[in-house]
Amino acid sequence: MWTNFFKLRLFCCLLAVLMVVVLVINVTQVEYLDHETVSATFIDSSGQFVSSQVTGISRNPYCGYDQQTLSSQERMEEDSLLAALHRQVPDVGPVPFVKSTDPSSSYFVILNSAAFFKVGSQLEVLVHVQDFQRKPKKYGGDYLQARIHSLKLQAGAVGRVVDYQNGFYKVFFTLLWPGKVKVSVSLVHPSEGIRVLQRLQEDKPDRVYFKSLFRSGRISETTECNVCLPGNLPLCNFTDLYTGEPWFCFKPKKLPCSSRITHFKGGYLKGLLTAAESAFFQSGVNIKMPVNSSGPDWVTVIPRRIKETNSLELSQGSGTFPSGYYYKDQWRPRKFKMRQFNDPDNITECLQRKVVHLFGDSTIRQWFEYLTTFVPVYIRRLRNIRRAVVRLLDRSPKTVVVIRTANAQELGPEVSLFNSDWYNFQLDTILRRMFSGVGVYLVDAWEMTLAHYLPHKLHPDEVIVKNQLDMFLSFVCPLET
Repeated sequence: MWTNFFKLRLFCCLLAVLMVVVLVINVTQVEYLDHETVSATFIDSSGQFVSSQVTGISRNPYCGYDQQTLSSQERMEEDSLLAALHRQVPDVGPVPFVKSTDPSSSYFVILNSAAFFKVGSQLEVLVHVQDFQRKPKKYGGDYLQARIHSLKLQAGAVGRVVDYQNGFYKVFFTLLWPGKVKVSVSLVHPSEGIRVLQRLQEDKPDRVYFKSLFRSGRISETTECNVCLPGNLPLCNFTDLYTGEPWFCFKPKKLPCSSRITHFKGGYLKGLLTAAESAFFQSGVNIKMPVNSSGPDWVTVIPRRIKETNSLELSQGSGTFPSGYYYKDQWRPRKFKMRQFNDPDNITECLQRKVVHLFGDSTIRQWFEYLTTFVPVYIRRLRNIRRAVVRLLDRSPKTVVVIRTANAQELGPEVSLFNSDWYNFQLDTILRRMFSGVGVYLVDAWEMTLAHYLPHKLHPDEVIVKNQLDMFLSFVCPLET
């Protein structure tokens, strides 16, 4: 009996020793992975890439990548892009709400009014903005959107807005279809609100934050992540080794960086505005509100001769504006002939023996869902994408690369601070300039949502999605000429 008890005790001791050995090996292996797999590259304070295999964790590289080394050509391009975004919003000091732009007191007039216009003629509209005391504004900087439309014809196009920095704006339209054409102008944000958005863009780049879940065994931790994180807390460095795109997470207290298993959006920062600033972002008051006309808000357009119409329809040149227009709810690009894919068999035939890669956010998911249903952070990032596209086209010149721009969307007080049309307009400007002359095709979703008579939505209705897909597929399967 004592012999059996001794054997059992010896077995338990050996088992305990074995468990300790296994535990030590596992911990060592995890720490090894933490150094080898995750902590490969980070950017130091001088903006240079350096190895971090020794340290494993980088500390406080707060936006150090902003000072990355650029070639002279890249620096010139970046300066040009930033200059293109520069909006002259004068620093007039604190402005009380009553002296801010009031869309209901502002108005527009058609300048070159005539008995009739021909298709292809230019229409000019003057906008004069006033404050809530009905006094004329003396400076510019308001963000306006303008379009012409004919509801019965389901037709629409956008206009080009010029800011004269004195409270007056001029909007230029190209009249692209015959009939009764109405003008609409909207104030998206007053200049006083734009100044707030600019401040948030510079001071609170992390106002949309993200999180990652780290897990090892039964232990799990969630920490905040972003392209740059303030403070002196230890960080996990997940910067892309190939492109150098930065991404950091606060290091978990108990787990290694290599234990990250998932990533998700954390939410939006609250309390970003003072009470005075909040007054510039009121639904039904000064966010996407119509500006009324002083006098007629419509003109009559008559057809042109057939030869003139054909030259107008397929207008060439890199500076074509607008890029297209709606007519009978179908988008008509002005640079090429777009096909209509109204039958599932047409799409199936088009996509046969082709591989289509769709990269993007939830608005690109709409494209994927439409197809499957019907057919049972920013200059740096774009520069890296453009380099990849150029390399791809060098390797495979017959590859078709299509870029879809952003959608205009509905705006409220909170959404305006994180995803305003004004922010998207800045990004849209950069995207068009950076990919000009690269050899890619553009689905102009920005104009296609602005020009349509339906209300703006982040995820637009199917009629708009269909036109976007028809344009995309027209690039993939162009008409034979």
